[in-house]
Amino acid sequence: MLPVIIFVCIAIPLLVIAFVAVRRSKKTTEHLAEAEGTSEAEMEREFAAAEAYEEKWRDEQHGQSKDGSP
Repeated sequence: MLPVIIFVCIAIPLLVIAFVAVRRSKKTTEHLAEAEGTSEAEMEREFAAAEAYEEKWRDEQHGQSKDGSP
């Protein structure tokens, strides 16, 4: 009977600790996914702005080379 009591006294707290750890891990993962979604939208916006600027810069550089200016 003593081994059963020792097993229960050790196993139940370990199961509770594992359950809490898994729950925290899931919450952290969900929070990171939300934050990543926001930063991904920001990154897409920045890439679009950079591409528009690059196109404008290329047009300016191409126009200067046609004028004969260095």
